[in-house]
Amino acid sequence: MPAFFLYLRMKRLATVIAAGLLTMSMSAQNMVYTEASDLTIVGKLMPGMTSNVYHRVDTMKYKGFNKAENLQVRETSGMSCAFRTNSRTINVQTVYGEVSWPDNTNGISARGYNLYIKKDGRWLFAGTAAPDRKNLGKPITIAAHMDGSEHECLLYFPLYSEEYSIRIGVEQGSTLEALENPFRHRIAIWGSSYTHGSSTSRSGMTYPAIFSRRTGLQMLSLGCSGNCKLQDYFCDVLCDVDAEAFVFDCFSNPNAKTITEKLQPFIDRMIAAHPGKPMIFQQTIYRENRLFDTKLERTESAKVHAADSIMRAIKSTPEGRQKYKDVYFIHPDCSTKDHEAQVDGTHPGNYGYALWEASVEKKIVRILRKYGIR
Repeated sequence: MPAFFLYLRMKRLATVIAAGLLTMSMSAQNMVYTEASDLTIVGKLMPGMTSNVYHRVDTMKYKGFNKAENLQVRETSGMSCAFRTNSRTINVQTVYGEVSWPDNTNGISARGYNLYIKKDGRWLFAGTAAPDRKNLGKPITIAAHMDGSEHECLLYFPLYSEEYSIRIGVEQGSTLEALENPFRHRIAIWGSSYTHGSSTSRSGMTYPAIFSRRTGLQMLSLGCSGNCKLQDYFCDVLCDVDAEAFVFDCFSNPNAKTITEKLQPFIDRMIAAHPGKPMIFQQTIYRENRLFDTKLERTESAKVHAADSIMRAIKSTPEGRQKYKDVYFIHPDCSTKDHEAQVDGTHPGNYGYALWEASVEKKIVRILRKYGIR
């Protein structure tokens, strides 16, 4: 990017942040605000490797993304903040960058926040909120009228928004401090709109988020709606990610031809970059709108067959058993007999994603244990 245009972009960013912080100071009243990045950020794919702590990938370093992908990797899907507080009220105030307005995803999920609180050893739903178009910079209340005792909190960030600042507000005189990361290990997961969280009603209901809460294992999400197609430039990012294991939902977006051409080179690059680490590939799920759409049925069937065939070949040849010993292939399931678990015939709703997580949890945990990840 030419220096002049970079200067203009940084000047605009500084102006936006200054305006946002001024609004915050004027509206804080009896609330005290703390930047989320000064607490504990959970689920960040590349910590310390982005100039904006709320970006998942540094788009100034990694090139090749189209316009949609460039925004998606700057969105905070899969990220959250862990803290403890005895405040009776918890607010959030945000300085947004670019905001997406997906038709098939709840606004609370796309640009709002989802709070969980630990009780009796379990993470339980505690609140949600999202600003509307006219009030993007104003405070929103995530939880209120709590009992004043200290709680361990996990605040999920928006799935389809970019943020420059996320500030957590608690009542003046109450405590707010960083909580140690509640999840263990670093497991990267790259995938499609399914992994991104399309059609969820709140950001804590993506299947990677559910998996982390149920198992205690930290998923680092790089879901990119419609854009997980085994691209070389995404592989560049994944090769540089510091993770102990990798999970992929990479057969949902590409067609059969792309899978056939790109899958094995993609796997070879990942193995070279991360030798000895488990790489768990998920087959794409059954899309309910295949039931009566004959063209889609052919396309989806070809895609499934391509992935099945290549993965079977990789694991069945004598040299494959050695070279690809750390590559695994599992089949998620989020369908029901009545075909009512999806929102738009393609994407599951909250219930469907819970079914997805339940269908892969034991399989993934069993594989990870072989590598001491437990």
